[in-house]
Amino acid sequence: MALSPCFIVLLLALLLSGCAGTVKNMRVVPPDQVTTAPEKGKARVVFMRPSTLGFAIQSSVFEIKKDRPSLVGIVAAKKKLSYSLEPGKYLFMVVGKSADFMSAELKADKTYYALVTPRMGLWKARFSLKPVHAGELGSAAFKAWQATGEWVEKSPASDRWANANMSSIQSKYKEYYADWMSKNPVERPKLFLQDGQ
Repeated sequence: MALSPCFIVLLLALLLSGCAGTVKNMRVVPPDQVTTAPEKGKARVVFMRPSTLGFAIQSSVFEIKKDRPSLVGIVAAKKKLSYSLEPGKYLFMVVGKSADFMSAELKADKTYYALVTPRMGLWKARFSLKPVHAGELGSAAFKAWQATGEWVEKSPASDRWANANMSSIQSKYKEYYADWMSKNPVERPKLFLQDGQ
């Protein structure tokens, strides 16, 4: 079957545009209005999704508080968000067609980084959280990740979306957290105190 010229032009336009994901239920933030340095006495985690793989599918990131997912933000392809929180121990979850997790131990006055990484399956997009460890912070790859993508932040639409979908989100948390905890602790992704800068 021959492809129509219109389809080929559309496909090329998508490829040349870098396949950035559409921002849904989040607000785009100009770079000069973004803070990546933590407030005094607090910590900050920057979630980045520099990959274009699975660009049509959004991934949502949650902080787990007392067994309840709380929305951090929705991260489309080539988007990133900055999240402020108290120092301490945390559990984060990323949701697509399934859920995956990353723990973190955060120090005051430090910024930490994590990648939202797509894992494509047959007709499904799954996502994982990959901690950026101290040894990677000076790498060329890290600099490229930092330079890629638009900043986004939560909006009232973000919380409306999370509330409307909380039953499904909670169900994925319960199902996949048990799988994650069954792994050897060294196989569970974690941000360590020393990973901050």
